[in-house]
Amino acid sequence: MKNKGLVLSELDLHASLKKHFGFSEFKGLQEQVVKHIVQGNNTFVIMPTGGGKSLCYQLPALMQEGTAIIVSPLIALMKNQVDAIRGISSEHGIAHVLNSSLNKTEIKQVKEDITNGITKLLYVAPESLTKAEYVDFLQAQTISFMAVDEAHCISEWGHDFRPEYRNLKSIANRLGDNIPIIGLTATATPKVQEDIIKNLGITGAKVFKASFNRPNLYYEVRTKTENVDSDIIRFVKQNSGKSGIIYCLSRKRVQELAQVLQVNGVSAVPYHAGFDAKTRSKYQDMFLMEDVDVVVATIAFGMGIDKPDVRFVIHHDIPKSIESYYQETGRAGRDGGEGHCLAFYSYKDIEKLEKFMSGKPVAEQEIGNALLQEVVAYAETSMSRRKFMLHYFGEEFDEVNGEGADMDDNTRNPKEKHEAQDDVVKLLKVVQGTVEKFKSKEIVHALRGKTNALIASHKTNEKEFFGIGSDRDKSYWMALIRQVLVAGLLKKEIEQYGILRMTDHGRDFLSKPVSFMMTSDHVYTKEATDAIVSASKGGVADEKLLKQLKDLRKAQSKKMDVPPYVVFQDPSLEDMAMKYPISMEELLNIHGVGEGKAKKYGKPFVELIKGYVEEYDILRPDDLVVKSTGANSALKLYIIQNVDRKLPLNDIASAKGLEIPELIKAMEQIVFSGTKLNLGYWIDEILDEDQQEEIHEYFLEAETDKLETAMEEFDGDYEDEELRLYRLKFFSEVAN
Repeated sequence: MKNKGLVLSELDLHASLKKHFGFSEFKGLQEQVVKHIVQGNNTFVIMPTGGGKSLCYQLPALMQEGTAIIVSPLIALMKNQVDAIRGISSEHGIAHVLNSSLNKTEIKQVKEDITNGITKLLYVAPESLTKAEYVDFLQAQTISFMAVDEAHCISEWGHDFRPEYRNLKSIANRLGDNIPIIGLTATATPKVQEDIIKNLGITGAKVFKASFNRPNLYYEVRTKTENVDSDIIRFVKQNSGKSGIIYCLSRKRVQELAQVLQVNGVSAVPYHAGFDAKTRSKYQDMFLMEDVDVVVATIAFGMGIDKPDVRFVIHHDIPKSIESYYQETGRAGRDGGEGHCLAFYSYKDIEKLEKFMSGKPVAEQEIGNALLQEVVAYAETSMSRRKFMLHYFGEEFDEVNGEGADMDDNTRNPKEKHEAQDDVVKLLKVVQGTVEKFKSKEIVHALRGKTNALIASHKTNEKEFFGIGSDRDKSYWMALIRQVLVAGLLKKEIEQYGILRMTDHGRDFLSKPVSFMMTSDHVYTKEATDAIVSASKGGVADEKLLKQLKDLRKAQSKKMDVPPYVVFQDPSLEDMAMKYPISMEELLNIHGVGEGKAKKYGKPFVELIKGYVEEYDILRPDDLVVKSTGANSALKLYIIQNVDRKLPLNDIASAKGLEIPELIKAMEQIVFSGTKLNLGYWIDEILDEDQQEEIHEYFLEAETDKLETAMEEFDGDYEDEELRLYRLKFFSEVAN
């Protein structure tokens, strides 16, 4: 049964706001939205996290006759809202939840309160609304409206698609004639908006859209290297005492990182869906009550977390879509204070996500990949990140004078720009010449003169423009397409998502080209990442000291009749030339130096460094030493014990859920730090006597223990794995 809308004056609205919520002013678009809903109209509200979205339906529900049905995807979220509404009313039954967590007595109470007109807001999961007994009961009641919260769940283009949301339109029709429907979401691209409106059947609804700009948030993307744990610890310690959330994609990573943080003196708890409800709620409360500073979590954490003073949100893994990223970073700085949003990115993570998607149905894969490419674009772009993100949500942003314009890493450290007018003309010509039928990938193929099945079927390879951009590489053209999209010369088709279409602005540009300054993108190839790692390791090493350490190593190796790298490997010397250890205890904090190594070779090195520090009056860094967790030591102990028992390496690896390369890596950490592993029994299985002798001779004579050099020397005679294992035997016998 439908409730007729109310006619209200502004006075009534403000009086109700004051009476129920104690506020004297509405925020942003709230007043217009409330007025529209109270008049009984279908409404679509897009309001970012922290914008006061829930008040938009709570106030009309409290003011109108009957019960409003609020559809929400999460039990925890419903519970929070019900508690909040009960907190502002003397009537306990004013708000109720109806879902699978209730027993028969509780359901009976809910029904009584609705029938007696006490309940103004009924929170339901979409699954509950498909139960015939609930539908029959609600048909007989006065329903003021149906609000669908987190409405992006209805769209498979949304970041949180739930198939059961698709039935809501038919359920609303069964509940009564023309019950007003309110759709609400905190993130929605133009594509998702269209999907929501279509699926809820509210095509005539008025759309209220608040700005997505959060000017107090600072956005930053850093290269993700193997030292990502140290980078995170360093960041958290620089922000010591502040609240923060760190998101990881896997539960395993959540547990590991939380442990590493705890061992390094950060008060942190893990949170993921694998914990039971009691543990989850305990950890969540510890974070809310500020008993801990940091929560390391999967995306299971955060829906409905109303903590206003989260000061940083770190993404250890890049998320699967920009919407997810916006939603998760939106948990920072809700009180208007500082909020640092830091994401670690390497293209390897994207490849992992693509592999993960490859088992899904083709349609789902296509959508997933399209969303993922937008994330790649965000991470790799060198334009204003805020402008990029707001453009994704269909909003214009002035990157010079807009609010929060300088709040991202790209704007603070702008990259060089160059004139790309001619290339934009080439790009637009190809889009026009292929009659706007292609996605970015094919456009780039056509520009570079590369053929694939789609290009051949359209005979594009026979056109005169085919290959006009062959002087540039793929990443250059992809970057230009992104910048041209944001500039509004091209747009992505909504129905066939991803197909590039020319805008009027683009047609004007083609007929009368003007200057187009393009910024070069960030590069995240393996080579670039390696360069960053070596710069962060070796870039600050003291070259003068490093030379002296290498000379000392050479002298010591001659004395002991072993190759120099057996004494200390290069990375260890570089680390010494950075951290200046002047005692045996400090030497143990150096990369690749364990107790055995330190005892056997360390003394002359420590003495040399001590003298050097005094002579040149060196101010030593109070360097952050990342302690490893007990889990790590437990694994090492397990390996040492079982190698002693001469167990097959395959068995040792599978018992700990490791692949053989991962096991070898762990064994290298043990051996290179100075502990012996007696691997002879296993080496005898995989290499005969002559082969062992040949490799032994090589390592004895070699200048370096680098594997690449050994592989080149043997020119494919041995597998990478065989050489790595023999190198371990060699180190154990000769060095340790």
